[in-house]
Amino acid sequence: MNLEKLFKAKKALLEGHFLLTSGLHSDKYMQCAKILQYPDIAEGIAKLLIKKIKAKKIDVVVSPAIGGIVIGQELARILKCRAIFCERENGKMTLRRGFEIKKNEKCLVVEDVITTGGSVKEIINIIKDYGGVVIGVACVVDRSDMSDLISAALKINIKTYKSLECPLCKKGLVLVKPGSRNINKGR
Repeated sequence: MNLEKLFKAKKALLEGHFLLTSGLHSDKYMQCAKILQYPDIAEGIAKLLIKKIKAKKIDVVVSPAIGGIVIGQELARILKCRAIFCERENGKMTLRRGFEIKKNEKCLVVEDVITTGGSVKEIINIIKDYGGVVIGVACVVDRSDMSDLISAALKINIKTYKSLECPLCKKGLVLVKPGSRNINKGR
């Protein structure tokens, strides 16, 4: 499975001027939802990730809402374990909906796209606060510089810029926020 070609074929690799969840700007955006909407593709990506995950025993897959839920659920289905997700409440990542992590449960953190790893780090802290054990981090697309810590289906290098240094802003291109949080357009 050539994921980069698949992203392009499904129009899931967007080009333009994007505001990422991290606050950084980029000229490319990986819209995993456009490929994960196909269950056979989601299953194929999950199987690819399972081959890369070194852990033998996983009790629960923990994903951030909303991006990591689909791939997290698919991984948990194949691994025959629970799948739960964290979500933001008043700007802070939290475990809600009656979800819990038991002491010493082995947890795999699963995200769709990792750029700075901010949401992943928040989830790792939540798992530790509950007494769980983080046994790995997996994602569909890794755009970060933390590659040695992440099992990724696709590693891709896409430039990001701080807003004050963004050449796209300097060109006057419209800034778009395509993710699941605070969707809007504008500069």
